[in-house]
Amino acid sequence: MKAVQYRSVGTAPEVVTVPRPEPGPGQVLLKVTAAGVCHSDIAVMSRPAESLGFPLPLTLGHEGAGTVAALGDGVTGLALGESVAVYGPWGCGSCLMCAQGKENLCTRAAELGIRPPGLGAPGAIAEYMIVDDPRHLVPLGGLDPVTAVPLTDAGLTPYHAIKTSLPKLTPGSTAVVIGTGGLGHVAIQLLRALTPARVIALDVTEEKLALARKVGAHEAVLSDGAAGRVRELTGGLGAQAVFDFVGAPPTAATAAACAAVEADVTIVGIGGGAASVGFGTTPFDAAFRAPYWGSRAELIEVLDLARSGAIDVHVKTYALDDAPKAYENLHEGRVNGRAVILPNG
Repeated sequence: MKAVQYRSVGTAPEVVTVPRPEPGPGQVLLKVTAAGVCHSDIAVMSRPAESLGFPLPLTLGHEGAGTVAALGDGVTGLALGESVAVYGPWGCGSCLMCAQGKENLCTRAAELGIRPPGLGAPGAIAEYMIVDDPRHLVPLGGLDPVTAVPLTDAGLTPYHAIKTSLPKLTPGSTAVVIGTGGLGHVAIQLLRALTPARVIALDVTEEKLALARKVGAHEAVLSDGAAGRVRELTGGLGAQAVFDFVGAPPTAATAAACAAVEADVTIVGIGGGAASVGFGTTPFDAAFRAPYWGSRAELIEVLDLARSGAIDVHVKTYALDDAPKAYENLHEGRVNGRAVILPNG
């Protein structure tokens, strides 16, 4: 079968031919219908060899959807041909966090060598993939896999981030979204669907801000000098919740500068930035978080929101052979929304 792999440190991903996998006991084989391309993949491919933590080659793709092609011994509850989404942050299944469905916070994954698909285990940008346990599959229930597959990360991650801040996003409040790409444009829609807050979107180009306005941002502001503009728009108070989907040093600083007293500041992106926190540095009683992905229950909730029409993910599709180009376009900022690979399309 064909797969897209990161084969050696410092090289671009390649389309290769590898043996089709067979499911072992307790495993599920999926025929992949759609796979998402994410900045996290680029972050992995930018690491030096000593910080990878897993061997190469690696089949990429941590956002996956497919149809059940084969079941390993002992697997029940799934039907051949069933359309499913892959819950990506795999855990041990038995620690305290996993027992609550919060496998994204598994306390034993590193110890046991458990890695998410595409981020250590073979991923979804291939014609077929192995899912280690049926609990990591969620029925799509009629959703289009092409537009639904980004929800497994680009929907789940902002949903998890926003959900904690819902008590602060009351009528008259303001939420700021920094970075309106794959995750950010979904976050804007989630904020509009779940809260009465005014949503202010920040990004570096007018093209990206146009998408932010299209999906529901009340205000769209260029990043240069954005903190001052947010203060103006909020009468000097700042925002009750700030979500940074870039996470670079300048955006983390902007996130802190936009915050009101008692605000939530959530750094979601993995651009290497960090906010300075301390008395006299940040607004009084502001809370800073760095969340990771989301729970399986939250993925089910996100898919339910999609079925209700609350989320419309903007996607650009690529054939599997064009996946390296998709990564190139993403790295150069030419993807407005989410890139999706169709391995069997």
